Amino acid sequence: MTTDTPARLLQLLSLLQTPREWPGGELAERLGVSRRTVRRDIDRLRELGYPVQATKGADGGYRLVAGKAMPPLVLDDEEAVAIAVGLRAGAGHAVEGVDEASVRALAKLEQVLPARLRHRLSTLQAATTALTSGDGPSIAPETLTVMASTVAGHERLRFAYRDREGGESRRLTEPHRLVSTGRRWYLVAYDLDRSDWRTFRVDRVSEPFATGARFAPRELPTGSAAEYLRQSIHRRQETYEFAVRFAAPAQQVSAKVPAWVGVPEDDGEGGCVLSGISGDPVDWLAMRLAMTGYEFTVRTPDELVACVRELGGRLSRAGAGGSGDGASR
Repeated sequence: MTTDTPARLLQLLSLLQTPREWPGGELAERLGVSRRTVRRDIDRLRELGYPVQATKGADGGYRLVAGKAMPPLVLDDEEAVAIAVGLRAGAGHAVEGVDEASVRALAKLEQVLPARLRHRLSTLQAATTALTSGDGPSIAPETLTVMASTVAGHERLRFAYRDREGGESRRLTEPHRLVSTGRRWYLVAYDLDRSDWRTFRVDRVSEPFATGARFAPRELPTGSAAEYLRQSIHRRQETYEFAVRFAAPAQQVSAKVPAWVGVPEDDGEGGCVLSGISGDPVDWLAMRLAMTGYEFTVRTPDELVACVRELGGRLSRAGAGGSGDGASR
């Protein structure tokens, strides 16, 4: 029997967060209290903002339902480790859909993990190897969590940085936002030594250190960190315009093409057109377009047309060597 009310409420909340309905008698037995005490504890949880739904009957049941706001979750040891592992796996690569919010969640979770769970997490990470990775380089999750914490807390960040020519430098920044392009993570920050805004590829960052010094956030020139990053990348890279028509609706194609490549638009003829400006190698873009699985025609540029033809020929020659029935000879 749990006599401490706060501890009992946490235990009750942990049970209710399991997606099922709990009969009042079963909850009372689990907690070692009377059904009347369970009803009072349910009322306390409701007062704290947890939407607990009750059902009528001989042995009325309770379940946690969706509410207007998300109250704090209670996780057991296995759940906490499982979530941390999943967030770390996603954070290590700039996987589409895993954005700064995911990294902030990982930073919050790891900050409160008990020492015993930190050890379990580290042991599990050391004993496993990912079979596949994203298109971009891998990043230590600890690097992202330190950065996310300084962004959220308006705390100055110091780190070592290697530029594209291999030059090493130390940077002191006021971090503004982490941005994922689907292939890489970037940090948009105000560089105090250079008195200007800069973008940093996170895979080139090492030794990130939160200084503890707070700062008042500055206004970004473009208003949007994503737009600032886009302009910054285009200034540094040789870019080209492209246009591709797919023989499929935009809704289907957009599910296979990362948003940072471009947003397809229906052409009114059953297909759609994907256009934009890219700084990626044309052979990479050709492969990405082919991976959609839809028929497409490249309109521009000529370099991409030639690259797609060469890729198609190479794949045709590779397929010509097969036996046709899948059997080994």
